[in-house]
Order: sequence, then C-alpha cells, then structure tokens
Amino acid sequence: MTSPTFAALLAERTRPAADPGRPLVTWYGAGPGERVELSVTSWANWVAKTASLLQDELDVTRGDRVLLDLPSHWLGTVWPAACWAVGAVAAATSGPREDDAALVVCGPLSVEEHAAGPVPVVASSLDPLGARFSGPLPAGVVDFGDVVWSQPDAFTAWEPAEPDDPAWQGHTEVLSQRDLVDLAQGTATGVRVATTAQPVGDAGVRHLLRALGSGGGTVWVPSLQTERLPAIAASEHAVVQPA
Repeated sequence: MTSPTFAALLAERTRPAADPGRPLVTWYGAGPGERVELSVTSWANWVAKTASLLQDELDVTRGDRVLLDLPSHWLGTVWPAACWAVGAVAAATSGPREDDAALVVCGPLSVEEHAAGPVPVVASSLDPLGARFSGPLPAGVVDFGDVVWSQPDAFTAWEPAEPDDPAWQGHTEVLSQRDLVDLAQGTATGVRVATTAQPVGDAGVRHLLRALGSGGGTVWVPSLQTERLPAIAASEHAVVQPA
C-alpha cells in the first residue's frame, strides 16, 4: 500500500488479485424480501459515484465535515467511504443543529427538519435500490437518487487525503485516515459478520473496515428486526457481532 489512507486501501482491495467479486455488504430491510447484496466492485462503484457527487457537484473538499443522519441501510456504508475518498470528515449525527459542516445527508424521516437548518442537505429516499423520491422535496434539498446515477464510475480526489487527516467523527470515537487503515488490518481472513449495528456509527464503521481489509463481508439487519438476526446470520454463513 503506497500510503495508509482509505483511497489506497480501496485501490488495494479492488485489484483483480484481491477477488473484488466477493460479497462485501448485504443489507436486509424491514419489508418482505428486502435484501440487497453488493460485491466489493459494486460497492466501490457506489462509493466512486457518491464521492464524485460530493466533490464535483456539491463542492465538498478535503477537510470539510459531512454530517450523516442515516438509519440502517446499505447506503449507510457508502456515504462514510465516499467522504473518506474525497478527504472529508464523515460525522455521525442525529437531528439538525447549527454547525460549520459543509453538508448534511439524511433519510426521508428527517428531511423537513434538516431543510429548515443552515446546512445544505442531500436526502435519500432509502429505497432498497437507491431510487429517487416519488414526491417533491423542500426547496434546495438535493435528491440523491436523482443525481447519483449520472456520476462517473471512477473517482480521483482533487486534493488527496494525507494519513493523519481526520476522517471519522463518531459518537464516541475520532479516527484519522491512518486509523481507518489500521482498523482494516489484523482481522481473520474471510469472516462474514452479521450485526444490528448502525452502519453510520462507531461499531458499524469498525465492522465495515475489518471486512474490507480481511476479504470478509458484512450483513446488516435493522435494530428493530433483532429477532431475525440469528436466522439471517445462519442463512448467510455469518458470525453474529454486537451492535
């Protein structure tokens, strides 16, 4: 790895020799049959498109803070990674507040309250396939599902992150780009974990990075569906991990 940054880690894990066709993110929704599975390649493609949107359309640059207010969803694994690719800081949040952030990203339940705040808003319908909202959004709010599909499938940061740049601001943890790479190392190879942890949370970030670094996978189950976790873990040949 040329530099201990997330971009270098992702480049390493998408090489053909790293088997990027293996499942990395599997998400179960609350509805019947709601299941989405992304290989490393497919997930990296979503990360590239989202990072391109951040940088090229929304003017987010290295060092900017992006507030992430998202429930359990496969897009919750994409957004932090897109921020890290840009060199921005992904910050877990809940609810609007006065802030010096460059952007806030939210789901449908909190669009109105975020739109009333001072920070620009990108909203996702959280449709299983990432589709746009079916109805209008408040003025000025960007519909992620409407704009992400036109973004390129490859991404290069205008100002690449450095290893000691801040990358993650969780509820209890702050991580640098170097810390992200460190977390991705030292985990047993090929392990799949199933969890009700929030992807946009300290535990969720750890699960994702360890899976990415080890050639394993993650299976995400909403916290309100905890009773389904053992059966889903068994069907996915995954090990249950705490939230």
